[in-house]
Amino acid sequence: MTKPSILLTGSRGQLGLTLAHYWSASDLAKKFELLHYDIDEMDLTSTSAVNQELNRVMPHTIVNTAAYTAVDQAEAERDAAFAVNEHAVANLADWAAAHDCRIVHVSTDFVFDGRQDSPYGPEDIAAPLSIYGASKLAGEQQLAARLPDNHVIVRTSWLYSEYGKNFVKTMLRLMQQQEELGVVADQIGSPTSTHTLAAFLLSLLNHKSKPGIYHWTDGASISWYEFAVAIQREYVNQGMLNRKVMINPITTAEYPTAATRPAYSVLDRNKALVEFQLEESSWQEELGQVVTRIKQGFVKST
Repeated sequence: MTKPSILLTGSRGQLGLTLAHYWSASDLAKKFELLHYDIDEMDLTSTSAVNQELNRVMPHTIVNTAAYTAVDQAEAERDAAFAVNEHAVANLADWAAAHDCRIVHVSTDFVFDGRQDSPYGPEDIAAPLSIYGASKLAGEQQLAARLPDNHVIVRTSWLYSEYGKNFVKTMLRLMQQQEELGVVADQIGSPTSTHTLAAFLLSLLNHKSKPGIYHWTDGASISWYEFAVAIQREYVNQGMLNRKVMINPITTAEYPTAATRPAYSVLDRNKALVEFQLEESSWQEELGQVVTRIKQGFVKST
C-alpha cells in the first residue's frame, strides 16, 4: 500500500534543503512519503498547473516554503512578488480546502512595522513597510480565509544555513575580500538557523495543532552589526578567517535600500515552545554549528 504524501514546495531553497536533510531520520518518514517540488516541477502561480499536479499526487499535507524573497527587488517587481507570495498561496489553499489537505506555510517578520520595543507575538497587528512584507501578509490572509480550519502559519526571521545565499555566507565572502565593513546597527531582530526551524516544522507536522500562527527564531534580540561580529568570531575561531576585519556600526540612513525594513522585528517564540514542549535553542550555538557545516562543505568541495 502506498504511503500518503507530504508535498514540500520550495524544495531547492535553503529551508527546503534542510527539511529534506532531516526527513529520512524523522518519525514522519515511516508514515509519509516526502514529495519535492520547486518551480521546475510545478508553477505555483498557475492555477491550472497547481490543480493538475495536486490532483495527480493527492498530498495529505503541503509544506509551503516557496517564496519571492528578493526584498529590495520586490519594490520594482510588485506583481511578481504578489504572484508568488499571495496568488500561489491562494491556489494551494483552494485545492487544499476541496481535498481535506492541511497546509503549513512559512512567513516572515517583515509583516511588522517595527514600531514596538518588545518581541512581536503571533496575535500582534501586522503592518508591513515593504512590498515584500505586504505580499507575505497577503498570502497569510489568503490562507486563513480559504482554509480557516486546516492551516498553520509559521513566521520566522533572518534565516541562514550552509545552503544558498544568506547573511552568514555573505559575511564570509566580504570578510575574505575586504579590510573593513560597515554593518547596520539600528535594525534589531532574531537570527534563525534553518536547522531549528526545520525541527519545529517537523514537530508541527507530527501534531494536529490548532489552526493559527506561530513564531520561530533562535531567541536573539540583536542588530545586524552584533550578528556580523559574532559571525566573524566564529569564522576566526574555526580557522576559516586568518585575520580580523574591522566591522563598523552604521545607521540605516547610511545604508539606503529600496525597501524599508522594520527597525525592530524580534519575534516572540514562547507559544511554539510551550505548545510543543520544545527546548529553547541558542542563537550562538546554532551559529557555531552552521559555520561548522559551512567549513565542512568547503573542505568537501576542494
